[in-house]
Amino acid sequence: MHKILLSIVFICHALLARAEPVTIAALGDSLTQGYGLAQGDGLVPQLEKWLADQGAEVTLINAGVSGDTSAGGAARVNWTLTPEVDGMIVTLGGNDLLRGIDPAVTRRNLETILQAAEGAGVEVLLIGMEAPGNFGAAYKEQFESNYAELADDYGTLFIPSFLGGLAGEGADPASLGAYMQADGIHPNAQGVSRIVAAIGPEVLQLIERTSTD
Repeated sequence: MHKILLSIVFICHALLARAEPVTIAALGDSLTQGYGLAQGDGLVPQLEKWLADQGAEVTLINAGVSGDTSAGGAARVNWTLTPEVDGMIVTLGGNDLLRGIDPAVTRRNLETILQAAEGAGVEVLLIGMEAPGNFGAAYKEQFESNYAELADDYGTLFIPSFLGGLAGEGADPASLGAYMQADGIHPNAQGVSRIVAAIGPEVLQLIERTSTD
């Protein structure tokens, strides 16, 4: 924890020295869009506030569309990568899991997104999804490994699980439901707050990467 705090301090000093604010697009589905939450309680507004509290001058674009699969993200990534975008957070695959889409198809779609970002010179933070076990161990392993392998192939920043922050430090595994909405799929405002605290340091790294390009 001490090393993480020191890293945040160093990153924040670098961000304060940056001449221009950063624009980051959050490309995703309902988890990004803020489904079921008040306007200020979704991922993007909570993350933007967290980053501002760390001294980062950053504008986040909410490019989350409820119900979107990785194919939907791939279809609109070029619209998302407008000239002012410096970095992109990619959080897609949850709806692929709900539909049992072939992991190979999801991989191709995610690769299309990463190739578009690479071509635009935009840094990426790729956030993975944990697959349930109902499709079998082989499906779960292939689906989850897609994210780590693509992050390695394209040199992106990487977080293995979007919802991993819910089980982070200080969380009682028996009470994780307290961080979810009634549907059991989408986090509530408190859950989003935990997710933001978990992914925030990597987003600071993303911002720092844009300043060195």
